Amino acid sequence: MSKKKRDPIGRFRSDMGLNIIGAIVLLLIVFGAVASVIGYISFTNAFKREYSTTTYHIADTATALIVGDHIDDYLEGRETGEYELTKGSLDSYCDRMNVSIVYVIKVDRSDYGHFTSVFNSVNNTVDNTSYTPWEPGYVRETTNDEYRDKYKAIYEDGSEYETVYRTKTSGGINPHVTTMVPVKDSAGGVAAILCIQRPMRELSEARRPYLINVAVSAAALAALSSVFYALFFRSNLAVPLKKVSDEANRFARENVKGEGLGHVSRFKEIGDLAASIDKMETDMVAYIDNLTTATAEKERISLELSLASTIQENSIPNIFPPFPERSDFDVYASMDPAREVGGDFYNFFLIDEDHLALMIGDVSGKGIPAALFMMVTNILITDRAHMGGTSAEILEFVNHNICEHNTADMFVTLWLGIVDLRNGMLTAANAGHEYPVLKDPGGVYELFRDKHGIAVGAMDGVKYKDYTLQLRPGSKLFVYTDGVPEATDPENRMFGVEKMIETLNSDPDADPRDVLNNVRRTVDGFVKGAEQFDDLTMLCFEYRGQDDKTDCKGDEKDE
Repeated sequence: MSKKKRDPIGRFRSDMGLNIIGAIVLLLIVFGAVASVIGYISFTNAFKREYSTTTYHIADTATALIVGDHIDDYLEGRETGEYELTKGSLDSYCDRMNVSIVYVIKVDRSDYGHFTSVFNSVNNTVDNTSYTPWEPGYVRETTNDEYRDKYKAIYEDGSEYETVYRTKTSGGINPHVTTMVPVKDSAGGVAAILCIQRPMRELSEARRPYLINVAVSAAALAALSSVFYALFFRSNLAVPLKKVSDEANRFARENVKGEGLGHVSRFKEIGDLAASIDKMETDMVAYIDNLTTATAEKERISLELSLASTIQENSIPNIFPPFPERSDFDVYASMDPAREVGGDFYNFFLIDEDHLALMIGDVSGKGIPAALFMMVTNILITDRAHMGGTSAEILEFVNHNICEHNTADMFVTLWLGIVDLRNGMLTAANAGHEYPVLKDPGGVYELFRDKHGIAVGAMDGVKYKDYTLQLRPGSKLFVYTDGVPEATDPENRMFGVEKMIETLNSDPDADPRDVLNNVRRTVDGFVKGAEQFDDLTMLCFEYRGQDDKTDCKGDEKDE
């Protein structure tokens, strides 16, 4: 058995057609109820106005039977013959007018809280009642505040007549209207009030058919609306929308373009929706194809970048210790590119058994172009260094060769030094790079402000200057790229050269590996995970040759 058959309530809730017809029927029921209430109130008010007017005329006519100047005489037992004649006339008038009660009262005007009966004629056959006529002089409290206000309006405000309505059966008394008119004396004053109570059977009898007619009409409209929906709305609204919904669900599951929906409904909005679904499928399929292609391209680029990163990493020394057989020096370096590949680089290599080349550089720009430029520069320096010459001569050679083919206008800052491992003499040249940091044995790290030349690749024909430093056993050299001092924290504050020197001196006796680890750890703690936009490269060299008691003193010389 299907789920729809097992759960008819759930089917009704989810079926748009059934929901629409249900909403229409409910709307008609609500409309019928509202119309019934409005009609009921309007019908009742109209009846009340009609009863009030006709009962007033009945009461006003009855006042002609009463002599207003003799009200007090009637109550005091005088004019008995006239009273009996008037009483008989009122009894006959009550029967002839088909009213329940005709009575005349004299109201206590001190507070209108009670009144005295003068005349009282009763016709119980009119409305199936069981009223007992009041005797002349019978005193009774006013029924309620509504009657008290009506009496006052007649006595004090000169009201022509007042009416009290009872539209519901209460205490065995059927709906009725009571109209009050003044009985005036010859001077025009109000001597008493004549009241007529008239049944309102017609109101109840007329309202019942009215309500039945409204209910039948609402039911008939609901039935006709259901048929109209089945014949019109279902074919032009529910069915087309279901087609659109089914096609949208199918495409969401399969991601394959189906047959076009075409013209599904006479309604423009549904037709536009169907056209939008067709266009969405076409655009989505094209987007998926493009996304697949772009994803494949991105994966290819990612693979190529990974390979480029591996190539770049393997183009510089990355196995430590690099010269395990040598005990006269130690060197350690690291490079952390901001992207997959970077423009920073370092290198160190033995030119011969007695001379070690040290270099660090920073290429302008980032990414693959900078990495290619870095590798070309590294190769040129390495090849030229093996041909002999000072640091300045090597930089001049590299600068000339790069400038000849530098259509991209890129450049690289370089620091290059050559250490004579026999005596610790360092010959170096600086092409616009950061100042190196030196430490004498037993001393502290200090910035060595060497003379800068122009960055390699910026201008052809540049002459660079060599300078010399005498290293003693235990002397250390620390070189770096600007990614170290320019590392920034989340508040965009830079690490700075001073903090770098402070970090180096926190453990001045550390070996080169620990020196770099200390700096990197301090930088990471400073930036607190903030994204870095520059490569971070460092190199530390320690000379361990024979101590010849010579300090690390610089001596520049012109080439």
